[in-house]
Amino acid sequence: MRPSTPPETTRGGLRDSGHVHRSVKAEIRHNLLVRLKTGEPRFPGIVGFDDTVLPHVERALLAGHDMVLLGERGQGKTRLIRTLAGLLDEWTPVVAGCEINDHPYAPVCVRCRRLADELGDDLPVTWKHRDERYGEKLATPDTGVGDLIGDVDPIKVAEGRTLGDPETVHFGLVPRTNRGVFCINELPDLAERIQVALLNVLEERDVQVRGYALRLPLDVLLVASANPEDYTNRGRIITPLKDRFGAEIRTHYPLELDDELDLIRQEAEFDFFAGDGPASAADLPAEVPAHLLEVVARFTRLVRESTAVDARSGVSARFALAGAETVAAGAVRRAALTGEEHAVARVCDLPAVVPSLMGKVEFEVSEEGREQEVLEHLLRRAIAETYRRTLGGADLSGLLDKFDAGQSVESGELVPATELLRRIGPVPGLAKIMERLGMTGESPGQAAAALEFALEGLFLTRRLSKDTATRRGDGTATYRT
Repeated sequence: MRPSTPPETTRGGLRDSGHVHRSVKAEIRHNLLVRLKTGEPRFPGIVGFDDTVLPHVERALLAGHDMVLLGERGQGKTRLIRTLAGLLDEWTPVVAGCEINDHPYAPVCVRCRRLADELGDDLPVTWKHRDERYGEKLATPDTGVGDLIGDVDPIKVAEGRTLGDPETVHFGLVPRTNRGVFCINELPDLAERIQVALLNVLEERDVQVRGYALRLPLDVLLVASANPEDYTNRGRIITPLKDRFGAEIRTHYPLELDDELDLIRQEAEFDFFAGDGPASAADLPAEVPAHLLEVVARFTRLVRESTAVDARSGVSARFALAGAETVAAGAVRRAALTGEEHAVARVCDLPAVVPSLMGKVEFEVSEEGREQEVLEHLLRRAIAETYRRTLGGADLSGLLDKFDAGQSVESGELVPATELLRRIGPVPGLAKIMERLGMTGESPGQAAAALEFALEGLFLTRRLSKDTATRRGDGTATYRT
């Protein structure tokens, strides 16, 4: 909940309160310095950029530079840009009714200058929260100058104003974000003739609308995002515009596995039933054990590194998030169909991510027809690597002994946890296995998840064999020696 607005309602009251007018970039610079000194979070929710991207962003903001964030899809460019509004003052005064958020001390539009001359210190003031001082536009080929800068409003002309009256101008998105932060996503997709309209905004800090003698010294931080491939594939940023941005900053995917995991834990949604009403047992959030999240994170990284995948396109962070949510959804589906009290994800829920995520990956032309095979292979590698890290040195003899007499264990995505535990039987050392996997609970779902992961790991390290039967559509797998 936002705190109440400041009490001042006129320009005179604002002066009496001691309010000082600062530009947007001065606001951001001051508030950033305060947070740097106090150690407060500067860019909340941004993961994996602390030692690479964020220092460059901070230097650009301290220098008062407009900037371009350059990186492949799904690297968090827009998410980072949106946090910049959090560095503005919480509240700022604006002339009441002004379309472009003029400051009462220094109005720039024709209307507000006229009102300031007429009313003096009685000029009415309202307050805007920093959340309302952020504007964003996805650059598309049909975006026009009128969308970004403005155009003549025929309705105002029809009301009786002359065509040469500057007050007939309908302002576009950039002027309406005056005294705020404006973001243009995928800037190269903006037609080159439209990019020209931004030249004055970045350098002379004003706008021009058709033939009007209109000069608006805008106070705005302009930030753009772009994909490197856009420069040659879909479009390019024209050279004069690139020259006017003060900083070009490269982003990247998470460099470390821990960063990938932190991102999944922060962004993935496992509570599919969140709402205002009371939740039943069946509506509880799905539980995805840590080792399965690690598998999804490793899988994502292996896909990014694969020579079969087009590296220029990249593999978005949304790939990992969608994968983790698909795994959780598999557990919820099993709980609903089998009557399980709690939905706990297991290894049998992992294969479903391959067909679900295939459309998020651009493959090399040479791999045409092998897309599913490539992803299934990389998923097996991710499971094996996670198994080696977590249970590679564990004593699994208690589980292996179950297969000495030729016993087999059938599992599958529709086999409830209690039934799987019954088929396996008591396993000496189960508590140690669960402990190594970071499981602190004692529910049947967790125990089944731990044992099924151990069985899959034993299969991938060739200590057990596995027969799969997917004809029935339930992903049945039988483990045996």
